[in-house]
Amino acid sequence: MQSVDLLTGENGRSHRTYDYELMERPTGADLVIRRGQPFHLGITFNRRFQQDDDGLSLVFTVADTMRPSPNNGTLITVPLTLMTDRVEPGDWSVRLVHAGQNTMRVQVTTSATSIVGAWKMEIDTRNKNSGKSLSFSIDRPIHLLFNPWCPEDQVYLDNEEWLNEYVMADTGLIWRGSHNRMRPCYWNFAQFEKDILECCIYLISKVSKLTVAGRADPVRVVRAISAVVNSPDDNGVLEGNWSGDYQGGKAPTKWQGSMLILQSFWNTKRPVKYGQCWVFSGIVTTVCRALGIPARSVTNFASAHDTQGSLTIDTFVGSDGKIMEELNSDSIWNFHVWNEVWMERPDLAPEEYHGWQAIDATPQEESDGQYRCGPGSLAAIKQGDVKKPYDTTFIFAEVNADKVYWKYNGKDSPLKLIHKKTDEIGLHISTKAVGKFAREDITHLYKHKDNSVLERESVLRALRQCESMFSRYYLNESLEDVKFDFKLVDDIVIGSSFKVLVEVSNRNPSKEYTVSVTLRVESTDYTGKVKGLVKRHQFQEEVIRPGFREKLEMTVTYEEYAPELSDQANFNIGCLASVLDTDYEFFTQDDFRVRKPDIRISAPKDVALGEEFPVDVSFINPLPVPLNKPKFVIEGPGFGQPVKIALATVPANGEAKTRVTMKALRTGERTIAAKFYSTQLSDVDGHFSMTVTSRNEL
Repeated sequence: MQSVDLLTGENGRSHRTYDYELMERPTGADLVIRRGQPFHLGITFNRRFQQDDDGLSLVFTVADTMRPSPNNGTLITVPLTLMTDRVEPGDWSVRLVHAGQNTMRVQVTTSATSIVGAWKMEIDTRNKNSGKSLSFSIDRPIHLLFNPWCPEDQVYLDNEEWLNEYVMADTGLIWRGSHNRMRPCYWNFAQFEKDILECCIYLISKVSKLTVAGRADPVRVVRAISAVVNSPDDNGVLEGNWSGDYQGGKAPTKWQGSMLILQSFWNTKRPVKYGQCWVFSGIVTTVCRALGIPARSVTNFASAHDTQGSLTIDTFVGSDGKIMEELNSDSIWNFHVWNEVWMERPDLAPEEYHGWQAIDATPQEESDGQYRCGPGSLAAIKQGDVKKPYDTTFIFAEVNADKVYWKYNGKDSPLKLIHKKTDEIGLHISTKAVGKFAREDITHLYKHKDNSVLERESVLRALRQCESMFSRYYLNESLEDVKFDFKLVDDIVIGSSFKVLVEVSNRNPSKEYTVSVTLRVESTDYTGKVKGLVKRHQFQEEVIRPGFREKLEMTVTYEEYAPELSDQANFNIGCLASVLDTDYEFFTQDDFRVRKPDIRISAPKDVALGEEFPVDVSFINPLPVPLNKPKFVIEGPGFGQPVKIALATVPANGEAKTRVTMKALRTGERTIAAKFYSTQLSDVDGHFSMTVTSRNEL
């Protein structure tokens, strides 16, 4: 035997793997294929192959297995048969397509339940007359992926638009901010770029605790991915950091994609510093799509972190309106980003649990001894079936826990229930829309409409399965004459003042009431952890006349909130109120995020492959102070390395702008993203989509 042609161009087109950098390497391309689907090989012999006298078999071995065996699917020997021969459905097969003078074309079909990863291939030949056997080894590995285009594969997805979005799209949007300040951020998933696929296979084969046979099961694979993308217990891809001190690494807000993170991990085999939830999610999307599992990043606004498994988020408030941090273990994150993956769940019954499954790589709680979460069926979460594996109770609480507020009057006094809310957890659950850079609200996939009969039934169903049921769910709230309505002025740009407003209504037509109201504004990180007090103001003994509505207002200036500003400009606004004439007390809080400006990007909408073109980026400094050490970073998949441009100091209310020249290296719909950093203002970004065509298409 002389050679084997892997036919990477032909197989790449039919298997939709042509974009993988591995398939294009001039030094020697690897074959990347999807399981359960035929691919072709060209074989050249040093003599004519005689079908009657010569036998041929292909031997496939999982590359990293220590003891390959047919019993666990790590060693597959497939004899050559004719196209007319019958093959059992689901089996591996090698069929003769065409035989020439000294060449042969064969069609190879792998099983749709094959182990995913790198395989070695040998071709064994044997002459029946002489008994002489020869073996020829292919010096390049074959990378076998899950196949969502194959009906027999567990990850099969019968929607071409969804497949283009959730498997093939290498850029997207991830939402951050808060429920009233939702902000889309560009992300470069880069699943086809250099070293990415090898790194993803390394993660599930070497870093994870999966058995080799376990890599055939997408349920076990995605559970392993949710563990290996974080680093606390297995030295996985990314080290989380919520401290605000990012020395020795890169601030989470400075990442624009997964490529540099995964390439760094592949080169060093050490966790990359640092990430927060959206970075973990972006990497998970990359790993899943690279391996052929349909995946998307999903943002849950007002996301609960239930530490006690009670399905309630308990907040304890002191007499001065201050949150008793020392008593609180539960928290509510302004937003939290996890992932959904598409697959059947044969481990669950009935079939209604198939479809989207939630997984989460952000290290929050251990699950079976590791920091991992999911896959949890969205259908099970919506119905309140919290006993279904995996981690469905935790995910249910994230999207549908009840908020309960307790008044703490000292260690010798009983707690007093002062408020509860059943519709403020799990808001505007968001993902990128299919085929366009826009938001799709998928809250309905996780729960029925808040406070509807079906939603309350789901909550009660979950509570009945929960070991920590509390009577607080069934306590009645009294009907009060005085109503407090807590409001925020919307759409405040950073650098401007904002107002906190409480409207107090006296619904009694003949009786006046005296109220006391305390307003607090605290800066927080996006997980809800308090960074510092910005401002506190108390309205004492305000008289509300019968039938009247009074407005109590507090203004917060930039000079007041700037010293305590977190890197994502998050605030917690709290209101503690009491009616002095009665025993009624009221408490509520809300998350607030001042909006950062968007970077404007100007570039041609259509460019030719290989030609340089100008890109202008700019935005107006909204702060009343200059921006020191300003810098733009401009990048995008298919445009080469990121471009970094340092600027002179940007004056207050001045314009930061620059022009760079870029070159398109790949055709198709492409996205350019820009980020801006400075000492006073960071995490400012923007994106721009364009079409890159080859010259002969123009």
